[in-house]
Amino acid sequence: MDIKEFFEQSAGKWFSQRTSQHLEFRQAENGKSTIVMEMLAADDPEVIKLCQQYHIDPKLALCGTKITWDGTIVWDKTQQQQRGANVLVLIPDSDKPHQGKLLRSMGYGKKTAVVSRYALGRDDILTLIAEDETMYSEDRIWFASPNLRMRTNILKNSDGFNQASLCSEIRLGAASPPQKVEETPSAIRFYS
Repeated sequence: MDIKEFFEQSAGKWFSQRTSQHLEFRQAENGKSTIVMEMLAADDPEVIKLCQQYHIDPKLALCGTKITWDGTIVWDKTQQQQRGANVLVLIPDSDKPHQGKLLRSMGYGKKTAVVSRYALGRDDILTLIAEDETMYSEDRIWFASPNLRMRTNILKNSDGFNQASLCSEIRLGAASPPQKVEETPSAIRFYS
């Protein structure tokens, strides 16, 4: 599997369950959400706009994905609603196509642009690393089956905050793998 196929396989509507452990506070956080991932062609206006925001030539973009989520988090017996959207763009390294830069329209909990790195291993596990002077985040994502994704995350802040998470994501309403980007216009959505 190559990186584009990985993202194509991720397209669709997912039910996600997450358990996080806040190491500093020794408390757990549980959440569930619906996540929709829509593939974007390299020439999609949102892909071009994000490349321009990062001052990267849009011709270098492999593809993009738009992610929207709607969920709840339970922390210390309180429930919090979380909604949002994000656009991701893949910029592969010219000499190593299984790794490169990952542009984000916004970072998790951050309002400043941070260029992440991605690497797809021979075991088809995708590793995403985002890092700046105050934060380090590492995600590992893999498919246990075509309709079941697993994701782990570690988050470390310079102020001593550490968190580890495990997510299981089940595809909703899919009987067959999603279509490839080349076969569809960029406006088609891959969810039911």
